[in-house]
Amino acid sequence: MNYLKKILYSWIDRLFLSGCTSYNSLQVRKNCRSKEQARTVFAANDVPHAEGDIFISPWKAHRFAQKHGFPLVIKPNVSGFSRGSHFPINNYYELWKAALMVKIWWPTSVVEKYLQGKNYRVLVGNKAIISVIRRYPPFVVGDGQSTIAALIDEENRIREKMGLYPVIHPIPKSRQICRYLRKQGLNLSTIPEKDQQIVLFNRISLAPGGIVETIETARLPPGNRKLFLRILELFHANILGIDVIMEDGIEKPWDAQKCIFLEVNSRPFTTMHNVPRYGKTEDLSAHFQRLDALEVGQKELF
Repeated sequence: MNYLKKILYSWIDRLFLSGCTSYNSLQVRKNCRSKEQARTVFAANDVPHAEGDIFISPWKAHRFAQKHGFPLVIKPNVSGFSRGSHFPINNYYELWKAALMVKIWWPTSVVEKYLQGKNYRVLVGNKAIISVIRRYPPFVVGDGQSTIAALIDEENRIREKMGLYPVIHPIPKSRQICRYLRKQGLNLSTIPEKDQQIVLFNRISLAPGGIVETIETARLPPGNRKLFLRILELFHANILGIDVIMEDGIEKPWDAQKCIFLEVNSRPFTTMHNVPRYGKTEDLSAHFQRLDALEVGQKELF
């Protein structure tokens, strides 16, 4: 049976987890697999998190919306890289569409309140804050002369020149992008005003051209650092990628603003920390050398 599990995990690893670390034991990875598990730990330890529910039937998500209102988020209970996530959901039509489409990724799903704020991935390991990145959906900034299509081309040229590919992706001129622009009354031929920022998609994931900015860890207040390291201890992990949204920013104490912790990643995609579009490129090699020296049991099992 373990032989079959190794083969399955090897296939999953190649298909979905390329570039992700493997420094946690099987038990830790099991305890971090679903968003429901993370929420349970957060709730038991007074870690701020979004109010939400797990559903199989879309009717349960509908009833959650009736009780709590909009905007909302719907996402698979088990997933990564923002696959299958839908937000912000602002009406019942969007709710039902998302509640059905999310089942492509996983049978159980999450519905929760949506917080508009700044989205961060905090990489913690070996009792230290390793790296902090802020993640953005793809966007371009107008110059008063160029169309959105031309601005996308220029942004993609900059990314290529910076050597961000293939970790960071070029911004596609896809149907998804065009559809999102139409919702704003825009299209690829629109000429934005100078310094006008045009958001091209709602998701922060890398596949549709999401953007990464490094934040210097020294800018974190002591209370924020303490909370991130406490979460590492709560899951008994060697390393975690902690996803959090803060309304005002990670440089401000978490308890002085609206803040929700979303999930923990026991096999974080650390490669994206090395290729920021904005901020300084960091040398994280010393951290990973210490992690490489750890004895990790059952790394090859799922």
